[in-house]
Amino acid sequence: MRFGMRKPSVKRSISARTTGRLKRQVKKAIIPGYGRKGMGWVKNPRKAAYNKIYHKTSFSLWDLFK
Repeated sequence: MRFGMRKPSVKRSISARTTGRLKRQVKKAIIPGYGRKGMGWVKNPRKAAYNKIYHKTSFSLWDLFK
């Protein structure tokens, strides 16, 4: 578990910003429950709990500029 600042990844940042609306629409049409709030807890509760704690205890480089 990481506490403090997360190491920035340029590759992941670009990937997150360039994932198209069309791709999300296709996944939503094919996968039931895709993109709905709380589905992470249904699919994998252990990972969802880890992610919730991780996002509360760490921060991004970009959060310093906000």
